[in-house]
Amino acid sequence: MFGSTAASTPGQPLAHSVKILVAGGFGVGKTTMVGAISEIAPLRTEEIITERSAGVDDLTGVERKSTTTVALDFGRITIDSGLVLYLFGTPGQDRFWFLWDELARGALGAVVLADTRRLDTSFAAIDFFEKRGIGFTVGVNRFHDAPEYSTQEVREALDLDERVPILMCDARDRESCRGVLLTLAEYLITRALG
Repeated sequence: MFGSTAASTPGQPLAHSVKILVAGGFGVGKTTMVGAISEIAPLRTEEIITERSAGVDDLTGVERKSTTTVALDFGRITIDSGLVLYLFGTPGQDRFWFLWDELARGALGAVVLADTRRLDTSFAAIDFFEKRGIGFTVGVNRFHDAPEYSTQEVREALDLDERVPILMCDARDRESCRGVLLTLAEYLITRALG
């Protein structure tokens, strides 16, 4: 069906696996989303932000953030006995972008998380997926102190094609994350059918 196959249990057929990326700028909620939706304890490669990042990493708008993903986040969702979703959260800081090409290899699609306080941090991720022809949806992660905009206002600000789905979401909430992933799946199916 999609992607490669996962290991099977003796006597059971192989399950198909689907690789989905969760991407976006620094501090938009990628690690939080993977953790909220994963059925397993997520693998996280977070490290403490140190003084060495001063002048290298832009903490504008997220000054209170104390950790950063330095490689990836990983989670899993079993849809049924025949389909498993593997989620890979990308690092958000520019200095770790060299990992994105490797993480994107074999990905069926992506979620680009956006923060309305810093929409400009979404441009690089959107550009990355558009250039590679990887279908994506935009999840606008609602932060309590973020300005409220309609999905159409966000679409215009990000200069997105009308077909790319945009949803308001809460990366801390499992059901909200589920809605974003279901929307992505529907979009990817629609794209595949032409």
